Amino acid sequence: MTAEAAVLAPREGVARWRQIANALSAEIGEGAYKPGSRLPTEAELAHRFGVNRHTVRHAMEELSRAGLVRVEQGRGAFVPEDVLDYVVAPRTRFSEWIRRHNKEPSGRIIRLGTEPASPAAAAALGVSEGAPLVVLHRLGLADARPVSLGSHHFPPRLAGIAEALARMPSITEALRAVGVADYLRQVTRVTAALPTTEEAALLQMPRSRPVLVTENINVDGEGRVVEFGLSRYPTPRVQIVVEP
Repeated sequence: MTAEAAVLAPREGVARWRQIANALSAEIGEGAYKPGSRLPTEAELAHRFGVNRHTVRHAMEELSRAGLVRVEQGRGAFVPEDVLDYVVAPRTRFSEWIRRHNKEPSGRIIRLGTEPASPAAAAALGVSEGAPLVVLHRLGLADARPVSLGSHHFPPRLAGIAEALARMPSITEALRAVGVADYLRQVTRVTAALPTTEEAALLQMPRSRPVLVTENINVDGEGRVVEFGLSRYPTPRVQIVVEP
């Protein structure tokens, strides 16, 4: 049965909800619905199969129990997405992480400018609270799907970092342009929180699902802090793995 099929053909001994579940399961397996895509609404499926919405709901519950769909209250049913393992290691790089999953990395600048240092950024970078810092807010994408939302704070001693960030496709390249040949992850703290309305919209996820939040400190070869970062990862698409 294809996505264009209409009313169910009668099958003796097979409940209609089971026929619907089998049909949708086959279509998901064949790629008719891509990971992350939303399935038709209950009303649309009821019309397609010539049944009532209760029968469709029974089928969706079965698919949800089998892990073939993810039902979100008020939003509908979605095909689960591939979950990317984000490995926290001494040399964590966004592009390398995404390419390890055979996906194409890219990024979109949300905001870039000068902001007063928050208490956390001030403590990490060794500056006074409220001191002006160059801050980059950027959305990280894997095959054009958002997988991270980061706020990256840089110390005042990195002259030219704002200009480098504006023209370079990656933070690693921007740091290299201002004299930081390499850097290592010194600290990573992981927590979880519900996203704000803006964060949920940018990450294309419901506000009812949590984000994983990492607080990162990166240092150069001499142990000087070159970046303090706060990043948010959508739990439907990312899980964090810590390597020794």
